[in-house]
Amino acid sequence: MQSGTPATVTPFLRTAAAHSWRLLIVGALVYSLFAVLGRFHEIGVALFLGCVITALLRPLADVVAKGLPRSPAVALTLLGSIALVLGVLALVGEAVAGERTTLVREFRVGVDRIEDWLERPPFRLNPGALSDLRAKIGEYVSSHRSALVSTALSGAHHVVAVLTTLALALFSAVFFIHSGDRQWEWFRKQLPGSVRDRVAIGGRAAWRTFTGYTHGIVLVAAVNAVLVGLALWLLGVPLAVPLALLEFVAAFVPLIGSPVALAIAAVVALASKGPLVAAIVIGMIVVIGQIEGHLLHPLVMSWAVRLHPLVVAISVIAGSIAAGIVGAVVAVPLVSVLWSVHTALREARAVKAETAETADAPTPEG
Repeated sequence: MQSGTPATVTPFLRTAAAHSWRLLIVGALVYSLFAVLGRFHEIGVALFLGCVITALLRPLADVVAKGLPRSPAVALTLLGSIALVLGVLALVGEAVAGERTTLVREFRVGVDRIEDWLERPPFRLNPGALSDLRAKIGEYVSSHRSALVSTALSGAHHVVAVLTTLALALFSAVFFIHSGDRQWEWFRKQLPGSVRDRVAIGGRAAWRTFTGYTHGIVLVAAVNAVLVGLALWLLGVPLAVPLALLEFVAAFVPLIGSPVALAIAAVVALASKGPLVAAIVIGMIVVIGQIEGHLLHPLVMSWAVRLHPLVVAISVIAGSIAAGIVGAVVAVPLVSVLWSVHTALREARAVKAETAETADAPTPEG
């Protein structure tokens, strides 16, 4: 290039540079948001759980409120839901306690069966390898008993933190269910008048998407749990009810949670019923994954924002990196809400611009 010749910038580079600094600002804001949430993650998790409880119980409370005053209706709805959850947990505990003797015997036989299986082709594992491994585990537990006890005692702090978070979530849900609309209206009126309408549009879109996603994911998790529990019961796998509950909880992490829960079920089936039943459970992982991905999610999530599976996978991984298991659970609804707000505001701007063009258009003289 000759000296003195002005360098030209292509329109593509100019556009890319214009968007790059905006992306950097958005990235810095997102990083700051996660940093603040990480510093006060108990409060963030409690408010998130409070919103989940509100999304699930607000319609029921509205129905009960038709026959009772609002406050008793909210109290009755929350107390009934808490009793239902505690009843399910008691059922799971009773199932585990009732199968304890049988489980111990089956797992001992199952471990011996796995050892024999690994000693045969194609693995040809040394017969004493697993026995040595169990002996080393026993020696480690014996020699580190004090450290394990201190670790268990330190875990009491985490138990207190979890109970505090749940208490704050219930406390928040009481007010959200009782008068959440009035609280939102009060918050909106504190904002400058120039942004109130946009906040109202974005808020309606966000809550509509969040409630739709919450109802959908709970329904998907319930269907998965019923299918898993029924299949494990028919196969005679022990702990069918606790494993079904594990599947229900794991389904709240899209694409990843269900395979992990079913992998645990496959290990239990392998130890208790042998390789054939474990292989059937592994096949069930594939079948339920197909049902969830191609039937349940497209049908149930139709009222919420439907994200591409690649976006869901990236969101779950990014959330788990940023905030662990909590981030994996929160990531997909957060991305769905943000995208719905963006879409609603963009449509509102388009309608406003179209209305302005129509108003400014010259009218034909009569």
